[in-house]
Amino acid sequence: MSLYMLLVTIHVFSAILGMGPGFVMIRVVSSAKNMTELRHAYAIRNRFHTFVMIGGTLLLITGLAMGFLNPSLFAEGWYWLSLILFLIALAFGPLLLSPRSKPIKRWLNEYNGQEIPSKYYSMEKKLFRYERLENIIFLIIIVLMILKPF
Repeated sequence: MSLYMLLVTIHVFSAILGMGPGFVMIRVVSSAKNMTELRHAYAIRNRFHTFVMIGGTLLLITGLAMGFLNPSLFAEGWYWLSLILFLIALAFGPLLLSPRSKPIKRWLNEYNGQEIPSKYYSMEKKLFRYERLENIIFLIIIVLMILKPF
């Protein structure tokens, strides 16, 4: 197996490892019916996030490495658009997601009671709006990688 094919293999597995859990993170939390379940769902979500971070880092590294091994990729529009969209999605974490998830995490630690109050749902709605947008960006990237339209 050539180095390039090894990178392609790692890249594909990284996409599964990094993007797969990201697509179910909202669903895991949305199914909670009380505070115990919600806290547990966020604990699971945090574990998923580790996979997302590792997979996402490997995606970026292997994608760029493939470009350096095969410089013709840098002349492809789909490659550049995928890279730009990936960097935009990467920026979602510190710029959009973290400021909306930190209050939820803080609130989960401080709130006493079993019933999920309506305040949580308004915070969740804002966070999940950006997570859904990020998932759409990742789906577009996957389509670009498969179809290589331009």
